[in-house]
Amino acid sequence: MAYPISEPVASGRLEVGDGNAIWWEAAGNPEGMPALILHGGPGSGSSASTRRFFNPQRYRIIGFDQRGCGRSTPHAADEGVDFSVITTAHLIADIERLRRHLGVDRWVIYGGSWGTTLGLAYAEAHPQHVAAMVFAGVTTTRRREIDWLYRGLAPLYPEEWERFVAGAPVGTPEDGLVAAYNELLFDADPAVRDRAARNFHDWDNASASVVAQLGRPSDGADSRRMLARSRIVTHFFRHAAWLEEGQLLANAQRLRGIPGVLVQGRRDLQGPLVTAWELARAWPEAKLVVIDGAGHSAGDAGMAEAITAALDGFAGG
Repeated sequence: MAYPISEPVASGRLEVGDGNAIWWEAAGNPEGMPALILHGGPGSGSSASTRRFFNPQRYRIIGFDQRGCGRSTPHAADEGVDFSVITTAHLIADIERLRRHLGVDRWVIYGGSWGTTLGLAYAEAHPQHVAAMVFAGVTTTRRREIDWLYRGLAPLYPEEWERFVAGAPVGTPEDGLVAAYNELLFDADPAVRDRAARNFHDWDNASASVVAQLGRPSDGADSRRMLARSRIVTHFFRHAAWLEEGQLLANAQRLRGIPGVLVQGRRDLQGPLVTAWELARAWPEAKLVVIDGAGHSAGDAGMAEAITAALDGFAGG
């Protein structure tokens, strides 16, 4: 069982340099075990619903909006934003600034999807500040994982794929779609940007859950959030998150001594099980929990219960 969503007891805006400020908030017990939530996307922004996985009596639950999204500033949907300072390395540095700002020595890390990539990258850079980790929908943002997302999945969603390809400039090669969309999302014409954001969002979300969606995923979506997220996703993925291919798995020995749980849906199409399996082999302290019937979404049956149980195990007390 998940917990009721606890309300924030503290919040603020932290200047992190390069003209950026990140929004953070904390809920639960101020004296509890510090836990950091790393949201997905990249660029999706934090969600209060994620706090339901944490026992509010045991955890000091900390979340923040990564650069360019949510309530952090500047917002990636605005014009003139310097994307050269929105990179994986910058996000890792922001997490360290936030840790010091909040007076945390070691914390439990929870991440889903892109949050697992960022969590692994942070932990491998600063293992001494990580008490434990729980990840769901494991990704490491290798180029082959990106290629699977934006080409390999095509036969499973032919209608959505046809629309996704049609939204790119004529003649765009299949392995160039992410870069092509990134350029469209910065077009001078707002209508071009909005159409590209809608098409990209629809493809990106078509396979998120095993539960079929009615209509297009962008129907009713906030256009500003959709544009920001699409810009950030394509910016990160066209650069493979500035990680060497296989870097996070190759450096998994840096995680030795850190316990972890990997919660993975067997039917996860956006983060196929093989990545979590490879990570568990490279990181012996990690326990792999496979949820039959679940996909990439933490809302799929069985996922929330497994995530909550894993976090309960690290809550101390």
